[in-house]
Amino acid sequence: MIARFAKEGGIEVVLSGRNPERLLQQAERYGFDCAPADLSDPRSIRDVLRDAEVVIHCAGPFSATYEAMARACLDTGTHYTDITGEAEVYEGLWDLDDEAKRAGIMLLPGTGFDVVPSDCLAAHLKSRCPDATHIELAFRGRGGGVSHGTAKTMAQNVHRGGLIRRNGELVRVPAAWKTREVDFGDGKLVHCMVIPWGDVVTAYKSTGVPNIMVYMAFPKGPARMLRLSRPLLPLLGTRPVQNLMKKRIDAGPAGPDDEARATARNELWGEARNASGRAVVSRVSTPEGYTLTARLSLLVAQKICNGQLRTGFQTPSTAYGKDLILELPGAERHDE
Repeated sequence: MIARFAKEGGIEVVLSGRNPERLLQQAERYGFDCAPADLSDPRSIRDVLRDAEVVIHCAGPFSATYEAMARACLDTGTHYTDITGEAEVYEGLWDLDDEAKRAGIMLLPGTGFDVVPSDCLAAHLKSRCPDATHIELAFRGRGGGVSHGTAKTMAQNVHRGGLIRRNGELVRVPAAWKTREVDFGDGKLVHCMVIPWGDVVTAYKSTGVPNIMVYMAFPKGPARMLRLSRPLLPLLGTRPVQNLMKKRIDAGPAGPDDEARATARNELWGEARNASGRAVVSRVSTPEGYTLTARLSLLVAQKICNGQLRTGFQTPSTAYGKDLILELPGAERHDE
């Protein structure tokens, strides 16, 4: 989709990947140059990046791939972006902040659905409640679906439970550890549960608020089953079960098609409150997540090529402000 939208927008890119045959097919489809490279071969990655100003890294699960790409970017002076939603990737790239500044490059992960809309929402909430001590975010998708890559990342992390930020520290919590009812703007309360979303890292970087939790819309029945099955969750992390889950994912639909994406929406809710209990609520509504990811990753790459950047580890809002999400056609924000 990124290649397709780049072609439609007249943006010149070079496509790269480890499978030369499939890479050439895609390059010929859109009329782009291509350069085969494999993340397990550091020299091949550096050869591709040496003349590149910015890379949009799309090879997930990113926990297995980000470091090789980021190290290559540090060596070649190439600005790094990716479309991850994995908290451990944000943490790992934040650890490279000093090296990135010395190399004169920006490390900006999460230039898609996670985390542009939620990070911008967190920054907006902090602007409305400057002394906030707690931020809670929630999201739901209406229509659409998930790709193989997203599903595999979810499968890879399902046994790990939740993740929150408490008093400035990351804390692991059990699956479905906390739930709450959220009004996404239509006056109806939706059951949501805490998940290990990337904003427990990025929103902390963006706002400095020490207590952060992220929820996803999730029905009460399955959430209850998830709590009851906690003793069995470690089995889901074993290699045989992981391989089985990923094989079943590959056998399913590749993801939402154009028709499904055209009508789908993502809705986000956020609340910031201070020590005295004063709270503010804001909501963001955006186009479907994969459409958002493809368009925003290209928008950010264009900004970087135009010299709009800050070196070191950044989040979408620290790099481009809390209104970045509103540059996407169809995105809206409302305050309560």
